[in-house]
Amino acid sequence: MTQSVCTHQAPSSFKLNQVTFEDAPFKDEQAQAQAELYSHLESQAEAVAPTKDPLTSRDRRIIGEIIQVEPESVRTIWLEGGITLWVRFVNGGCLPFDRDWFAKRVAEVKATLPETPLERNERLSDELEKACTVFGLYYGEIDWLGFSTKLYQDGRFVGFVGCNEQGWYARPRQYGLNRVAPSAEQVIASLGVRAAVAA
Repeated sequence: MTQSVCTHQAPSSFKLNQVTFEDAPFKDEQAQAQAELYSHLESQAEAVAPTKDPLTSRDRRIIGEIIQVEPESVRTIWLEGGITLWVRFVNGGCLPFDRDWFAKRVAEVKATLPETPLERNERLSDELEKACTVFGLYYGEIDWLGFSTKLYQDGRFVGFVGCNEQGWYARPRQYGLNRVAPSAEQVIASLGVRAAVAA
């Protein structure tokens, strides 16, 4: 009995698991072009709708103090079902906490956590901006080290205002006695400025 064996050979152009030199640059260029496109789309999306970080540096410090992690490792937090507060980390991990327990701990830590100079300046700047809106004023460049600035109304110089260890102060001239008050709004009123009336 004769046995015949049939063998098939691949064509000479077939190369198993090999990339030819001619194909490689095209694939690299395509991958690079795709990466550039994604980068461009990402920057365009950020320009149209910038994502605002919901947590301030102070929030991260408070959370870090509560759960004993580095503040920079906290990405975000969210509430699920009104009961569970989740903390998401930069590395992708999450931790669940009881909402009421976490809120209690936030209040405790806030009371003891000292304010950084940046946080102080942000708080004072917000208060000054709100007070200026009430009186229809605007202010010049802020000296952030001493937190002071000049106030203007309709292009006319009104006075100096700032905040130091005594509290908010104002004076109508470069030199003279400071008028001190507990809030920016009260100290601006001490300059004789009247609140803006809505038309």
